[in-house]
Amino acid sequence: MRRRLGLAALSLLALAACTPETRTVVVPVATGPGCDTRFQVVNASTMTVRELYFSHSSLASFGVDQLGASVLPPGRAVTYRAANPGNYDFRVVFMNGQRADLYGVNICA
Repeated sequence: MRRRLGLAALSLLALAACTPETRTVVVPVATGPGCDTRFQVVNASTMTVRELYFSHSSLASFGVDQLGASVLPPGRAVTYRAANPGNYDFRVVFMNGQRADLYGVNICA
């Protein structure tokens, strides 16, 4: 059964712009032994995320917007499965155009 890791088991990694109101959190999803590469992006900010990008850290670009025509409102989460284990880079763009980047997140840790 899939579950979110608790705060005691994981220090949350936040994509933070200049203010605490613009936090978005990447949380690995625990499923048992090994790395199954599923993770959640939680919008823990007060602003809607209009674009979300992520790619393996070995790549030179973030790739395409993972939200497509959707948005990620405050308090909502979306789950993804990465193609490979390892470190990933993330970028969110909020409705006001402000963006925040986070590099080298090990999605298996």
